[in-house]
Amino acid sequence: MARRSTSSSTGTPTAPRNRTPQPVRVRRRSFGDFVKAFLAFLALLVLVLGVPGALAVEVGWPLPHGVPSLDWLQQEITVQTFLHVLTVIVWFAWAQFTACVLVEVKAALSGVGIPGRVPGSGPSQLLARQLVAALLLVGATAASLTPGLSQLGHSPEGNHKGTVAAAQQTPGLFAQEREQAADTAGALAAQAGHAAAHARADVGGGSAKAADTKYYRIQPPEGRHHDSLWEIAQRHLGDGRRYKEIYELNKDRAQPDGSRLSEASLIRPGWIMEMPGDAHGGDLVENPDAHVSHEVRQHIADYARTGDHAREQGHAAHKDQGHGAQGDQGHGAQDPATAQISVPAQRPAPAGEEQSAHTTPAASETGATGHSFGLPEALLGAPLLAAGLLGALGRRRRQALWQSALGTVGGRRGMEPPTPTGDAQDVHDALLVGADPDGVRLLDRALRGLAASLAAESRPLPVVYAAWLSDGDLHLQLAQPAEPPAPWQVGQDQTFWMLARTDAERYEDADTAAPYPGLVSLGTMDGSRLLLNLEAVPGIVSLSGRTADRAAVFASVAAELATNGWSDRMTITLVGFGADLTPLAPNRLRHLDGVEDLIEAMEAETRQRRGALGTAGHDSVLTGRTGPAQHTRWAPHLVLLADRPADDEAAARLAELATDAGRLGIGYLVGTDSGELPGAAWEMEITPEGKLLAPLLGLELDAQVLPAVQHRAIVELFAEADPESDPDGPATAPPFLVDVSEQGRPAVYARLVGPYEVIGLGNPQEERSALLHEALALLLLHREGVHPLVLASALWPRGVTEDVRDALVERLRAWLGTDPDGTPRLGTDPTGRLTLAKSVVSDLDVLRSLYHEATQGRGADSRAIRGRLLTDALVLVRGPLLADRPEGRYGWLTHEIIDAQLPLLVADTGLALSAFHLEKDRAEKAIEALNAALKSAPDDERLWHELLRAAHATGDPDRVRSLAADLLGRSGARGLPPRTEALLDELLPSWREGAAAAG
Repeated sequence: MARRSTSSSTGTPTAPRNRTPQPVRVRRRSFGDFVKAFLAFLALLVLVLGVPGALAVEVGWPLPHGVPSLDWLQQEITVQTFLHVLTVIVWFAWAQFTACVLVEVKAALSGVGIPGRVPGSGPSQLLARQLVAALLLVGATAASLTPGLSQLGHSPEGNHKGTVAAAQQTPGLFAQEREQAADTAGALAAQAGHAAAHARADVGGGSAKAADTKYYRIQPPEGRHHDSLWEIAQRHLGDGRRYKEIYELNKDRAQPDGSRLSEASLIRPGWIMEMPGDAHGGDLVENPDAHVSHEVRQHIADYARTGDHAREQGHAAHKDQGHGAQGDQGHGAQDPATAQISVPAQRPAPAGEEQSAHTTPAASETGATGHSFGLPEALLGAPLLAAGLLGALGRRRRQALWQSALGTVGGRRGMEPPTPTGDAQDVHDALLVGADPDGVRLLDRALRGLAASLAAESRPLPVVYAAWLSDGDLHLQLAQPAEPPAPWQVGQDQTFWMLARTDAERYEDADTAAPYPGLVSLGTMDGSRLLLNLEAVPGIVSLSGRTADRAAVFASVAAELATNGWSDRMTITLVGFGADLTPLAPNRLRHLDGVEDLIEAMEAETRQRRGALGTAGHDSVLTGRTGPAQHTRWAPHLVLLADRPADDEAAARLAELATDAGRLGIGYLVGTDSGELPGAAWEMEITPEGKLLAPLLGLELDAQVLPAVQHRAIVELFAEADPESDPDGPATAPPFLVDVSEQGRPAVYARLVGPYEVIGLGNPQEERSALLHEALALLLLHREGVHPLVLASALWPRGVTEDVRDALVERLRAWLGTDPDGTPRLGTDPTGRLTLAKSVVSDLDVLRSLYHEATQGRGADSRAIRGRLLTDALVLVRGPLLADRPEGRYGWLTHEIIDAQLPLLVADTGLALSAFHLEKDRAEKAIEALNAALKSAPDDERLWHELLRAAHATGDPDRVRSLAADLLGRSGARGLPPRTEALLDELLPSWREGAAAAG
């Protein structure tokens, strides 16, 4: 019968077919390339070595040998002087060009990223890049002359010819299977009528309806094209979304090879599919009763008999299939040409095990009530993305704190980050609720642990197309079947490796490179979260759909790649979008203006990586990520291009670059309006309803997106955390100032700095005391208000129901009581956030207020008031924040920056009080203040410097010498910081002799 009939006998319009990547001609090295490489070598030799040599011999030293006098400056400019000036200019030009050459050579040898730009050297760097690139032709070609070297010592699963692209480009790989299936299909098409009669006889006389039953036989792969239920539904039912009808008709029914259909995306050539009654098209067998062989007739008859049986068995048969399918498939290799990114089989949860590794409070709220209290659901449902963004934001804020403390930028602006408002506040709350840092940590440890186990067994890393997070377990989908190392297990077949959460929790941090840093979340399907490995794709991944919908997917992918916790170094190049995203990870994200810049950069990097792999003897970056070189190279480079090149020639050049990208650790995600893109290996579409469709891969996901509103809000959060954005802006006041006079005594006073203690309230019930105290601490650290979902996610990280959360809020409100005017001390603001009354105060609020009043309030103009306020502030410091908090609770503090703010605030208070005493030559009082501050901020270098100065002010060299010895002992093998050494050289020049004698 016809292999791919796209029209029906009734004149149905032609259905779209799977598009295949257009073949791209790969240019081979010519003799001219060798000539260019040789000329480039000569040019570099002359420019880098010849120019300085000629200048040194012919002109000599062009600058004066001493400091010029005023008379020298007034002398007449001679020809020799003019030549010397020109010589200096040439020296500068040579130095700039040499720097460009070094930058380009470094990038070539590392094989990672786009070469950095040397300031003000556009033409010079372009010339250097072209000369270095031409010279690399020699290395790349030499490596290509010895292809067998990279294969020595590697097992077959290390060779990546088993990927989808490689297998589909090998027509003879499935010749026997294709021939057998084609013969059977031809017999079915030519002798349809005869088989139907015998089928009815075998089942004891079917009805008239059974005579009209239509069947389809799954076809073997043809080039890059292979059957999927979506494609079958598209051709024969007119709508690919109806694939579920075909699945429901055929699931759990025994196929001719003995296996069963258990997942819509797992089908095999030779299987029989019963079709809905309105199916049409020449590929179908409507009357399997005419002139068919006995074997085929028996197959169809047996299959027809299983239809009613499967429907009668219902769910029980599907449950039994869980183990049967694994047994049927576990020992057979999945054909790479028919491989799909399919949902893994679910592992039955043991008794008492939680259903999900991370069920956010927002998830339970949304499922029960259909809303999320106004928080962005796009981030609530993206736990890995939210965790990455939250971690990156915390690092940015801590960096701003230290920059402000050291006075490098912005004065004191960074000490109190601005409180977000509006969309930024909602997005920040959504990040707190949706983030799953434990999931990120387990994923990272599991992947690194896998790499370490394989390295210990001298096995290469397998090619991984995708990872699935399902019910707390991690499933890896491989390009080729292989046996996993313990504690990993085989999934539904050997192309799936599964790691249970309980096993993942036993992993510890492994000193190995991140094996699969290109994994990025695309969405969820049937309760499982898909992470696609972009750098493993054998070509381009195309994304079609409306511009706004594509932009939301691209923003999500870029943000997660830039901030994820399961990668090390990485380069992410954004083209046509995302210039405002670079603050998320300046060391990873790079923005290019146009396609031409991208192609020029990627052509150079592709040559560099090919040459580096050949020189190192590796067949792919995966084999280079284990062993001695794992930390020095082979970081992925992922390119996100918002719109396909408008020029066909540029599109073809990009396709040529992508042909070998998977082996080189380079991935391409390219947006397109039409869906037609040269070199596209995997094609996806984002719909206006938020579905991410990939029919060729058998996927229909609820897409993970970052809509424009949340995109802008995230950029705003990172911009506000950067003091360099407005270095001259005013210092930010504390979020909550209290009355530090005698009249400002609070009704409820909580001591957080040191052991936790609440004064002014009775003791709650013992079983509820821990939760109530933790909730109060969270509210005290966020005087701007806490969203109910944020409170719930902080206290119950694995999720909680609405009634339990509301009950806690009411108990907390009752415990805090009311003010004398009857106002509850726990209220709700117009946005629904929980807020504390001003009568509920913590010692941290008082500490901030005292320091602010001493330095920017009344104490700024009165020395006596300043000294009293600073002394009172330092007395409040009894130790670290919440020093006696119980283990396993207060995990939300990892998302806060108070742990960095408090030591800096204490250090600032101690420094200010020390300066206050030294103004009156009270060195002992200054030392006392500094020692008190060092108890809470022992690593603050500023305190030690001031302590050295105060000790020196006492006039006792032995005290300075004792402090120097103490600092040396604390520094260990690292030695003293340079600024500390310089200060000691100034205060005690002989300190090095004492250090040497002690050593």
